Amino acid sequence: AAVILLAHSMGLTATAEGVETDVQLGELRRLDCDHAQGNLLAHPQPGDAIAGLITDPSASAPPSRYQTS
Repeated sequence: AAVILLAHSMGLTATAEGVETDVQLGELRRLDCDHAQGNLLAHPQPGDAIAGLITDPSASAPPSRYQTS
């Protein structure tokens, strides 16, 4: 909670890494964390899949279990 508050007080966004459970994601939402990443949301992808996302704006990202916006 302190790191999220610190980031917000500095006008920054907070990103939680390594989110693996629904409980963790719920707590981060309760704490008003701005972003989250981890295996709960999407599994690691091969480099060529990521390169395609960067070079082709119409490409879609792999499906996620959760709506992130």
